[in-house]
Order: sequence, then structure tokens, then C-alpha cells
Amino acid sequence: MNSPAVALRPSQAGAAELLVPVIEQLFGGELPVRVRAWDGSEAGPEGAPVLVLRDRRALRRMMWHPGELGVAQAYVTGELDVDGDITEGLRGAWRAAARRDQAGGRNRAGGRLPAAGWLAAARVAVQLGIPGPRPPAPATEARISGRLHSRSRDRAVIAHHYDVPAAFYQLILDPQMAYSCGYWRSADSTLADAQQDKLDLICRKLALEPGMRLLDIGCGWGSLAIHAARNHGARVTAVTLSREQAAHVRQGRPRPA
Repeated sequence: MNSPAVALRPSQAGAAELLVPVIEQLFGGELPVRVRAWDGSEAGPEGAPVLVLRDRRALRRMMWHPGELGVAQAYVTGELDVDGDITEGLRGAWRAAARRDQAGGRNRAGGRLPAAGWLAAARVAVQLGIPGPRPPAPATEARISGRLHSRSRDRAVIAHHYDVPAAFYQLILDPQMAYSCGYWRSADSTLADAQQDKLDLICRKLALEPGMRLLDIGCGWGSLAIHAARNHGARVTAVTLSREQAAHVRQGRPRPA
């Protein structure tokens, strides 16, 4: 059954009060976060993490780049922020999506909204001055040219992300400089434990024995390469396009705990 069209609030309503009903209609349920807009107005559930829209341009970015890119650009430029536990906000969003799926809701945003609802949403957007030219990309965004997945282009992408001193990544990674997933064997495991156990699990699955050869393509900071060589006696060839990562792996040791 179609949801009723969104009713416009009086002209004196704040930006958040206008936005939240529209967003809830578009996404088919109550927001798991509270919204604070650039004019100081707030709307949404009390006590929830607060999504802070510091500038209407954050929403303009999302219109031009729906999905993760628009949100990421708005966050990087400071136009969007979160006040409170962002993890809990994301969990709330996942729970809401799961409830909609169980109730037979559609997966795509906006699937429930009739034409009148879209028209009301457009009116709110115009009223708040959201439509406009595409905002410029953040100054820190990579500007890469060349044929997709050519060696030169891929090297430039990797250099942009990883060719900074290893000390930067040491601030957020475990002592072995591992990333991606972890393997938690117990609720008491730390991040370092989970990464160590992951590396052990990989090597056990490969049945590595002393003298065996291992090729690690895209080795990152060398956590698996170093672990396999040190603890399983493997002869490892590690490959990376990042000069900084290659230099770190050649040192042959992770940072001290």
C-alpha cells in the first residue's frame, strides 16, 4: 500500500523539521538518528546519535552523488558530521532495514513513495535552497587520469592512498600492521589477537611448512608475508605497488607492541 504524501510544514518550520518527514517517507520508516540542520533546528528521535548538517551543500552533494560518495565528500569537507555514537546509529539503520525487509518492504530507497510524495520532497528541497550546481570535489580527493586499471593509473591510485609514512597507519592498525578482516576466537580477544589469529588461520589452511614458497600479491604492510616467513618458515615473495609499503616489508619486522 502506498504511503501518504508528505505534508509541507508551515513556512516558519526549521530545516530539520522539514527534512525528517521527507527522509522518513523516502526510506520507509523512522530514522535511527536525530537530525540537526544548519539553522540550528532539530528533529528525529530523542537520545539517538545526531546527524549534523552544517551546510545545505551536504544535501546538494548527495543529490549529485547518491550513495556513499556524496556522504563521504560531505563528511570530508566538514559539511556533515555526527554527534554521538556513529556505530549505534549505523546499527539502528541496519535494524530498520532488516525490519522493512521482513515486513516485505522494498529494498530500494523511495520504492514506497508515490508521485505526490516525490513532488512534496522536491518542494521542500527548493524551499531549503538545496538544488544547485555540482559542488566542487574536496581538495584531498584523488584526481587520477589514464586508462582504467592500467599499470600507471593503478600505481597512482595506490600511491595516493598508501605512499605516506608507515607511522600514519601505525596510529590505527595493530602491531603487525594487518588490516581488512579479523578472526575473533573469543569475546575477550583484542584487535591484535584477532589479527594474529587470522594470520595463523590462513597459514594453517595453506598447510605451510618450512621451505614452501608463498606469493603474496597486494601484500599491504606485509603482515601475512612476515608472519608466514617467521612462524612457518615459508619463502615469501611479497608484491605491492606502494613504495612505502615495499620499504616497510623489506625491513622485515612489524612495529613493536
